[in-house]
Amino acid sequence: MADEILASLRSLMASHSPPLDALVVPSEDYHQSEYVSARDKRREFVSGFTGSSGLALITANEALLWTDGRYFLQAEHQLSNKWKLMRIGEDPAVDVWMADTLPSDAAIGVDPWCISVDTAQKWERAFAKKQQKLIQTTTNLVDEVWTSRPQAEANPVVVQPIEFSGRSVQDKLKNLRDDLMQEKAYAVVLTALDEVAWLYNVRGSDVSYSPVVHAYAIVTINAAFFYVDKQKLSAEVSSYMETNGIEVRDYGEVSSDVTLLASAQLSTISTKTAYDIPEKVNGAAEEKSNDLIWVDPGTCCFALYSKLNLDKVFLQSSPLALAKALKNPVEIEGLKNAHIRDGAAVVQYLFWLDKQMQEIYGASGYFVESEVSKKNQVTAKLTEVSVSDKLEEFRASKEHFRGLSFPTISSVGPNGAIIHYSPEAETCAELDPNSMYLCDSGAQYLDGTTDITRTVHFGKPTAHEKACYTAVLKGHIGLGNARFPNGTTGHVLDVLARAPLWKDGLDYRHGTGHGIGCYLNVHEGPHQISFRPAARNVPLQPSMTVTDEPGYYEDGKFGIRLENVLIVKEANTKFNFGDKGYLSFEHITWAPYQKKLIDTKLLVAEEMEWLNEYHSRCRDILAPYLNSTEMEWLKNATQPIAA
Repeated sequence: MADEILASLRSLMASHSPPLDALVVPSEDYHQSEYVSARDKRREFVSGFTGSSGLALITANEALLWTDGRYFLQAEHQLSNKWKLMRIGEDPAVDVWMADTLPSDAAIGVDPWCISVDTAQKWERAFAKKQQKLIQTTTNLVDEVWTSRPQAEANPVVVQPIEFSGRSVQDKLKNLRDDLMQEKAYAVVLTALDEVAWLYNVRGSDVSYSPVVHAYAIVTINAAFFYVDKQKLSAEVSSYMETNGIEVRDYGEVSSDVTLLASAQLSTISTKTAYDIPEKVNGAAEEKSNDLIWVDPGTCCFALYSKLNLDKVFLQSSPLALAKALKNPVEIEGLKNAHIRDGAAVVQYLFWLDKQMQEIYGASGYFVESEVSKKNQVTAKLTEVSVSDKLEEFRASKEHFRGLSFPTISSVGPNGAIIHYSPEAETCAELDPNSMYLCDSGAQYLDGTTDITRTVHFGKPTAHEKACYTAVLKGHIGLGNARFPNGTTGHVLDVLARAPLWKDGLDYRHGTGHGIGCYLNVHEGPHQISFRPAARNVPLQPSMTVTDEPGYYEDGKFGIRLENVLIVKEANTKFNFGDKGYLSFEHITWAPYQKKLIDTKLLVAEEMEWLNEYHSRCRDILAPYLNSTEMEWLKNATQPIAA
């Protein structure tokens, strides 16, 4: 099958006008989404690699796949011998490889709807030295060979009530228009699915795990447009749009409307006339003032950007990225409540799993350390998939549950070293009481999105496993307890989570923290805590959410990760040097850390004090959601530790 796909694509590349020396197949959809619908998984279709991040490049003689450190092991397992894995950060970047390896005047094809402005411009700069050309294909060549491509679905659009969103559409539109005026722009083209959903207070189910709608938005000084498959709108939602002054247009009309927008000819049905670009009177002379169109180069596709007058484009991060990241009080309250219910589900799961591991495998269990030499003589067994399904059951019983926020990473032993491992029912591993078990999971609730990781052992962990777990825990605590001045970025804070690992010559190949949506995407920017340069761009600010998730992974043996969601808040410090104001974090995730994996000799007094206080709060906060036997287990799991 892989050979046939590559052969078919190479045939289309050869017959293309002009003939293509290379074809790029990105992971992203038309909205530059991280998670995409089944019909948009083109890179997965051509390569067989199922990770959420990666890029495929096909030439006449080679097929290469670039991905980051989260997926190195997974890609090694999934790619056939027709493909070569290119490790981001270790091998040449894709634009460097193309510029250096492909011939002069090479034509490199890509669907311009599937790459961002930033990416396209970066590639064009790299190609210039050898007169290579980036060719925008008029059709997606992968779609032409993907005969079994899933059909588009007409999933309904639903309104997110004000009781959960906390802000009206009118309020958000007013603030957005204020931002436009400030930057001398008269319109903005919004392409990121979570931004469109957040702005118009709508949700959907077009993408698994992310409650978003395949839609675009254009907002001008005096109009707002929503581009969507109209079959998805009920009469009630259509009325809601009309009430809020939002004109609904067909999804495909965005292309022609952006062209009209560029010449200020985009008109609304209500007026049937094009709106005027606002003018500013300066003395006796008039000058055009707000005549720019705002485009986010990181999320807007190259296809739409290419339709604009480039000298009238304001290229800058979307004004909604930060507005969405700064949670309002209703969203913060909802996130806290969602994490409490979610924490209860995780505790119920750990209690159930502890009991099952003892009954089925003769494991010593969550609290006792002893090796298991022999499986009990029973026919039942637990797999990575069957236990993650059980965790979903516990979550599904909670109020406002709407689904998972990403595929559960349920990984035993060596699979835990595959950072974004995704178990399949047919091939997944059976649980092993003598191995580490890493579970990274989350859910979507109407009032918030969750993401939590815990690593446990139901037998006797080795001294090395304990030392590694404790180093990860120390980094987790160190970051969570940080105090830092206003203006600090996640790039600065990242070292706090890594320092205990570095002390022993250990590290991990992923970022340390990402924002969390409020019943939206589980990975949200524009801020992050990471070693990557992008983490320098946006400082942390009060009311932002961010995860705290250091880890350590030993290939072929085990993986460890601990993750809580934090909210940035103002800190009460003794002094206030430079009148900057200082910030700190508030944990909103509640689930115990396994005490038998902690080498208490490696903890300092402050770390033990924090751990005991956190565990005490876990008991108090989760008690109303647990039955007596579950609560007894949690009390045992959260007993104070001492050196």
